[in-house]
Amino acid sequence: MHTHLVDIGVNLTDKAFHNDLSEVVQDAISQDVRTLILTGTRLDELEQAIQICKQHPNHCYCTAGIHPHYAKNWTETYYKQLKALANHPKVVAIGETGLDFNRNFSSPEQQIHVFEQQLRLAAELQMPLFLHERDAHEEQLKLLKEYRQQVPSGVAHCFTGTENEMNNYLELDLYIGITGWVCDERRGLHLQKLVKDIPLDRLLLETDAPYLLPRTLKRKPKSRRNVPANLRHICDQVANLLDMQPEQLAKATTDNAKRLFNI
Repeated sequence: MHTHLVDIGVNLTDKAFHNDLSEVVQDAISQDVRTLILTGTRLDELEQAIQICKQHPNHCYCTAGIHPHYAKNWTETYYKQLKALANHPKVVAIGETGLDFNRNFSSPEQQIHVFEQQLRLAAELQMPLFLHERDAHEEQLKLLKEYRQQVPSGVAHCFTGTENEMNNYLELDLYIGITGWVCDERRGLHLQKLVKDIPLDRLLLETDAPYLLPRTLKRKPKSRRNVPANLRHICDQVANLLDMQPEQLAKATTDNAKRLFNI
């Protein structure tokens, strides 16, 4: 019997899962990936995520937020709408929120405004943050420091940053989310070293499915689609890097996820 795993970041509302969503969830459960936290990035998608959670009530939760890419869509009614959705019992965090100055699908000004609104909401509802950040660390850190005392906690989702960036998050007593990026012998080498410096009580695992298919998987699907069942593989790889048993790591990361998301 495996220890149950929690996939803290899976994009089940993505069109890649439209045809076989229930099978994908069942496959994950068969690998003892028994809890999936669906990532919310837009208002319309949140409704869909909540529906999926209702269909799989024992296994699915979701986050509620506006991804920085969609910050430009923000209107003054969004705060109220987001708050109503975030109050749903299946919603366990505010996010995916943060700053992305890499692609700037929304202007930096719009992103900062919308991030701050969501920091306010997390403080008001006393919910943890599910954070995204790309090429915007200084700005993101400044806002997080301003609000950190007011929000219970948070996770730097899909972390691929530098040692300094990781330490900044850890100093704010946040969690670090590690994906299959760590299985990439081209881009993930620095992460393989960094993962050893994450305190065990601050480490979380995620697939970010359908993205970031682990390169070390023996049998890769033709579609290149990542699925939550692959979290078991990521757990094995990270345990190997940490020189510990996968079961130990599974237990630690599951305990961390339950503590962070209060599930």
